[in-house]
Amino acid sequence: MSDVRPSPAGLPAPTAPRLRRPGWRDPRLAFGILLVAGSVALGSWAVTSAGRTVSVYAVSRTVTPGETLDASDLVAVDVRIGDDASRYLSPSADLADDLVVLRTVGDGELLPAAAVGTADALGTRSVTVPVDQAISSEVRPGALVDLWIVPPGASTTAPVDPAAGLPVPVELASDLVVAEVRESGGGGLMVNGAPTVHVLVPDEDLATVLAALSSDGSVVILPVPGGDA
Repeated sequence: MSDVRPSPAGLPAPTAPRLRRPGWRDPRLAFGILLVAGSVALGSWAVTSAGRTVSVYAVSRTVTPGETLDASDLVAVDVRIGDDASRYLSPSADLADDLVVLRTVGDGELLPAAAVGTADALGTRSVTVPVDQAISSEVRPGALVDLWIVPPGASTTAPVDPAAGLPVPVELASDLVVAEVRESGGGGLMVNGAPTVHVLVPDEDLATVLAALSSDGSVVILPVPGGDA
């Protein structure tokens, strides 16, 4: 027997709904197409951005404040740094003849544009400090050091430590950048045969340091622990 029952008198027979294939004017189809297209475009942009590099300068050696830069100190490298590229010196930039380093940049590091300028912006002078003891391996170009003076043992003007009965050392300047180190016997500039260290002294400390160097006391260079400029 058939399961179809006759419809009540006077009412139309029910019909089963049909699924229609979405047309081009269907807003749901249009939205789906836009969503897929946007995802593809975003993925393409991300891949392209990730692989994009820019050319900037890095230094081929450690450079310290006051040094003049030339082509031998710079090497062009391609890096992925995005929007930060403008912070670094580009090979497309014209290098002025009087361009000097304003702060220490380590060997192989990218060269920030703010790390170079004219000598007028330095505010430091390079001072040669002879030493009469072994130099710590931490005293190297770019490192930070403190300068102290040890008065001569027979000094009558320097303060004396009551416990030791010896003149008290006095700090001359702190956190000075080492510009250059010349070891004894290295063929470089030496004072009375002793090793020398060139440090960058701020203008406000220059008179104190020069006076100490011309005195009978001994100037001692102490590296700042972990001190890199």
